[in-house]
Amino acid sequence: MALGLQQTQRLGLSQVLAPQLQQSLALLQAPTLEVRALVEQEMQQNPVLEEVAAVEVEITDKTSQRDDDSPAAADPTEPPKDVLYDPATEKPSNAPVDELQAEWQKLVQFDSEWRDFYAQTSGVNRATDEDEERRQFMFDSLTSSVSLHDEVMEQVRLSDLADEEKVIAELIVGNMNEYGYVKSSIEELAVDYQKPVEQVALVLKAIQTFHPPGVGARDLRECLMLQLERAGRQETLEYQIVDKFMDALGRRRMPEMAKGLGVSVDEIQDAVQDIAKLDPRPGRAYLPDNDQYVVPEVFVTKLGTDFVVSTNNDQVPQLRISNYYKDLMSKAESSTEVRDYIREKIRAGKFLIKSIHQRQQTITNIAKEIVVRQRDFMERGVSALRPMTMVQVAEVVGVHETTVSRAVSGKYMQTPQGIFEMKYFFTSGISTSDGGIMSNTSVKDIIAEIFAKEDHAKPLSDQEVVKMLSERQIVIARRTVAKYRDELNILPSNLRKVY
Repeated sequence: MALGLQQTQRLGLSQVLAPQLQQSLALLQAPTLEVRALVEQEMQQNPVLEEVAAVEVEITDKTSQRDDDSPAAADPTEPPKDVLYDPATEKPSNAPVDELQAEWQKLVQFDSEWRDFYAQTSGVNRATDEDEERRQFMFDSLTSSVSLHDEVMEQVRLSDLADEEKVIAELIVGNMNEYGYVKSSIEELAVDYQKPVEQVALVLKAIQTFHPPGVGARDLRECLMLQLERAGRQETLEYQIVDKFMDALGRRRMPEMAKGLGVSVDEIQDAVQDIAKLDPRPGRAYLPDNDQYVVPEVFVTKLGTDFVVSTNNDQVPQLRISNYYKDLMSKAESSTEVRDYIREKIRAGKFLIKSIHQRQQTITNIAKEIVVRQRDFMERGVSALRPMTMVQVAEVVGVHETTVSRAVSGKYMQTPQGIFEMKYFFTSGISTSDGGIMSNTSVKDIIAEIFAKEDHAKPLSDQEVVKMLSERQIVIARRTVAKYRDELNILPSNLRKVY
């Protein structure tokens, strides 16, 4: 059968976001620090954009407060001095036919409005010199971390091992995971690298004497025993428990261990507490520092009986269109190509500035609505958190639900109760028997409080917690209590019991 090629036409519809709209959505979703990075990238590509220095912003704020009759309060819409006006037409005599002068006037007015908005929304939370000094000290204190592999290999190089043994040691360290465990057996290492089993065992024994204690272990039992041996505690009750009753230790079977070792349950419990002080993951200290330093996007400050919301504009660059390019646009001698290029860049710059303005305004409106609905939380804390959905906030703010989701994603709010992610305030509700609704976060906080006050000799079961919650008019299922308990990292009752 002969195969042939043919061309066909198909008509279809598809939605494609314009590049400028994609940029606007990216700015809305990005946290403050990412916004600065995006703006700096855009400034490198668009020469007409420039950032207003902090000192210049303060001077502008002071100038805007002067009286209108002050000679220093110049009209922001005044055209350049080199453009002459025709008294008859009240238009510049050298104005181009495409009304570039009108575009220039709009740019000046747009810059003025942007400066006014920036001045109005960034007055209360300017960073003091002490804050800046503390922040700089934090960044100066950051150090680059050393990996566990590098740390152990450095000890290998400084050890008394022979050159051939150092080669084997490097192979063993290469099979070590991030927590310091060697996941392959001695026999597997010997076969894989064609080395004598006895020699591999001796080198592994040498590595197990390195720092941190427990490194080079092949399982948890060996890891704990290495740490006890390093501390000279081979004759202790803790060593016997780890050596002979590791399974019972994991299941916290205190009577079984006490009977097997011929000691009291109290002695076993004391020994288990000492074992808990050992590190089951020796290499954890060498893991990369994944701590994320967050910058609050919104500040909530209590002034009298009211809560004032302000955005962190100090971290968002304030942009403007460069006067040089605006002047170049207004000059009649500029070529058509230059004007077209500058006009395109100015339009892109205006859209970026408007997108930043809209981002700040949207986040501010959402934050104000959060504070209105969560006023009890601002006063009393987590126990007073109320159920709230993004749909409810979107209806009040006048945006779509997805816009609220993008606006709060990765953003943090500094409140009188601490710093919280803005998504934290959006929680579903649990009905109470008296007809009210309580947020599941508040219920989880109550459950944590109940477990914290329990009798450790008689730990509460999940069903008993259900009954205690029902006494507080909170209707909840046992499986939900178990789910919240797991999220709070609280063990089941049989593993929490203290004899």
